[in-house]
Amino acid sequence: MDRRDGAPVAGGTIQIGIAVDVPEPWGDMLTRRRVEAGDPQVVPAHVTLLGPTEIPVAGLPAVEEHLARVAATHLPFTLHLRGTGTFRPVTQVVFVAVAAGISECELLAAAINAAPELHRQARFPYHPHVTVAQDVAPDALDRAYEDLADFSAMFEVDSFTLFSHSGETRWQPRRDFRLGG
Repeated sequence: MDRRDGAPVAGGTIQIGIAVDVPEPWGDMLTRRRVEAGDPQVVPAHVTLLGPTEIPVAGLPAVEEHLARVAATHLPFTLHLRGTGTFRPVTQVVFVAVAAGISECELLAAAINAAPELHRQARFPYHPHVTVAQDVAPDALDRAYEDLADFSAMFEVDSFTLFSHSGETRWQPRRDFRLGG
């Protein structure tokens, strides 16, 4: 068990999220590009499987048990990031696209969201991606879109990470879940 910092917020709840980290050397480079775009969200590069979700602290052990079962039933897979995309004009987001591993991410996200504690109404359909600029000036969005158009990275995904947020600190990794048991 890989326990790390991530304190609960007031009121007996904790904010969690689940993601696949983008490994080095690409992770740091994509995180830096997000900062250079002026994005105030200094978040390490990742593919979200479950966006920010508030749950009761008492429900965390059940969620972790569910995540362990999900990880055990999904095999490692290859993720290929290639090129850029955008959600404009719906939202002001530019992202690096997932070119291969889409269905694996979709299946993981669906299995994770099957836990009653994690079920939430999604604003948009799930679309795996790595955000590189969000809610910044249009020219910064355009620059990120153009500068990373030829980006390509391929790596094995053998785990996903549960993150927590106390409201006072940044997102903290809490536990890694290895795929395939």
